[in-house]
Amino acid sequence: MKINVYKLVYATFFISLLSYSSFAQVSSQQVDSIVNYAMSKFNVAGCAVAVVKDGKILHEKGYGVKSIVTKEPVNEHTNFAIASNSKAFTTAALAMLVEEGKLSWEDKVKTHIPEFTMYDDYVEENFNIVDLVTHRSGLGLGAGDLMFFPQGSDFTIDDLLSSFQHLKQTSAFRTKWDYDNLLYLVAGELIARLSGMTWEAYVESKIFKPLGMDHSFGSFSRIKDMDNLSASHSNETGEIKVIPTFEEMINGAAGGIFSNVNDMSTWMLLQLNKGKYGDSLKKELFTKVNHNKMWTIQTVMSTTSNPRYNTHFSGYGLGWFLSDIKGNMLVEHTGGLPGMLSRVLMIPDLDLGIVVLTNTSNDGAGLFSSVTQTIMDMYLELEDFKWIDKYAAYLASQQSGADAVVDKVWETVANNNQDAVNKDKYLGVYEDVWFGKIEVFMKDKQLWIKSHRSPLLNGPLQYYKDETFAIKWEYQDMNADAFAMFTLGKHGKANGFTMKGISPNIDFSFDFQDLNLKRVD
Repeated sequence: MKINVYKLVYATFFISLLSYSSFAQVSSQQVDSIVNYAMSKFNVAGCAVAVVKDGKILHEKGYGVKSIVTKEPVNEHTNFAIASNSKAFTTAALAMLVEEGKLSWEDKVKTHIPEFTMYDDYVEENFNIVDLVTHRSGLGLGAGDLMFFPQGSDFTIDDLLSSFQHLKQTSAFRTKWDYDNLLYLVAGELIARLSGMTWEAYVESKIFKPLGMDHSFGSFSRIKDMDNLSASHSNETGEIKVIPTFEEMINGAAGGIFSNVNDMSTWMLLQLNKGKYGDSLKKELFTKVNHNKMWTIQTVMSTTSNPRYNTHFSGYGLGWFLSDIKGNMLVEHTGGLPGMLSRVLMIPDLDLGIVVLTNTSNDGAGLFSSVTQTIMDMYLELEDFKWIDKYAAYLASQQSGADAVVDKVWETVANNNQDAVNKDKYLGVYEDVWFGKIEVFMKDKQLWIKSHRSPLLNGPLQYYKDETFAIKWEYQDMNADAFAMFTLGKHGKANGFTMKGISPNIDFSFDFQDLNLKRVD
């Protein structure tokens, strides 16, 4: 159920737009009206927004509540998981190690981590530090993420380092962008080995402390005061609910940081000042040379032909998406974990930075996208495109279409005679070379499936059609239910199965399609 639109907020927002012939000068009050209107259109518990302009904080404020249970309000110091916006901190840490002389961007990963593997000998021997953080490995979208999504698995750094030899190559090395989390975890391990401290300790002591980001933390377990920590929420079922906060991976290099818009404003100012900070910008965290390295495209991506922004190029740098927009450079990144979504957007030519942190999946993505784009458009002096309304309509349409697909699957399952299925031919233990064992067994007269290494991936196997079953996982914080598609041997007994998500909207980190499970019992 969507939150009702507040007519007064809408009127204030509309009038504020009409009152400016030029949007180049944006006020804190205008930002406030934009966010309040967005909060009325999206089913989000809370968010926080900050805008920096011309070296100063123009706006920073919290909206909504930290938790729908406690009803405590969000403020500018409320901590959220910033998820993949942590990646830019990892590349900054690498840059600092380069400047300390402990590392070169061209160093081979195996020079520092000898046990590192890849799917091909040439790729393995030539994989360098830049390759770790630019999503050009040749592996598919989100390859291997199932080791950590959902949380609670027992995979270690040793498992991770040996897993890449088993993951599927989907494109030629260094030719195609496919988003990757696992290789950032390798970068985190590299930072730990070279610095002699954990990734979390390095980022906190070498980045947060000098910048005065005193309320930011490298991981959930390192948060000193939970009183101003936002809860995580989901509205994937339509009704918003609190879900467990995603706490840990092997390290925080891919998405572990918890921060707030006050501290993230400091981070954006550092970026816009090319690594300089402090009074009169006399201090330097990293040099302009390495700043330019991080803001230089390493992996080319396709561009859109939207004449509104007249974009000519697009690509990924070191921890940042880079493009041009109306003749200006655009630097940005998003982040997403169950119940937490974020976006950082900067236009250095305008000395502008915007950060939005939200505590709700899925509508949080609509909110952070529409709010940042509305504010950005005002600074670019573009006409009001009504991004908030358009994103709200788009999300509703996408959700409706996905729900129809999912509902049809479960309707088919409900109409099947589950008792008529010969369950014995599917019972057994199956194994994938990188994900480990999955067992099919009987539980209370019901065919059941469970992962041995990821405990939340367990649930009933229900017959769908042919040799395909639908799985309703115990884990329901995100829409990750899946199909299991069995193959039968010559004696009619299952000898293996593959998997794929049921919903077309399933998050790419649930990479069930990368599993190839073979019977081992």
